[in-house]
Amino acid sequence: MSGYNYMTPEGYEKVRAELEEMKTTDRQQIASEIAEAREKGDLSENAEYHAAKEAQGLLEMRINELEKSLANVKLIEESELDTSVVTILNKVTIKNTKNNKELSYKLVSNSEADLKAGKISIDSPIGQGLLGKKVGDLAEIKTPAGVMQFEVVDIAF
Repeated sequence: MSGYNYMTPEGYEKVRAELEEMKTTDRQQIASEIAEAREKGDLSENAEYHAAKEAQGLLEMRINELEKSLANVKLIEESELDTSVVTILNKVTIKNTKNNKELSYKLVSNSEADLKAGKISIDSPIGQGLLGKKVGDLAEIKTPAGVMQFEVVDIAF
């Protein structure tokens, strides 16, 4: 979606706090683990040292991802949203046309997605299939189980 990472102000704060935690606490912890492992001698056969260095690499990679994500953030207030078509931050109620089961999801950015909380990414197959739909529209969505058809029942904040 146009290179922006759309987020709510709450989602932005959550990611910013996670990034700050990684940059301060997590970096210091890994640095002390590396220093402790170095004190144990030969680094070529020191599994603790190699594990700590790998953890450091993964942490730095995650920090880099979050920094890029926050650099391209576009904050969206829910009060500014249009509910005539499905867009990011809308709560969408859909009905499976095969079994008539209704499901409700809130469409959010990748960094805010949490299926247990009913939040799915706009980049997921369901999210992509629902974007731009109106109430009453049918969305055919390719899933690992095959193509499924959903009817958009309601669009809300």
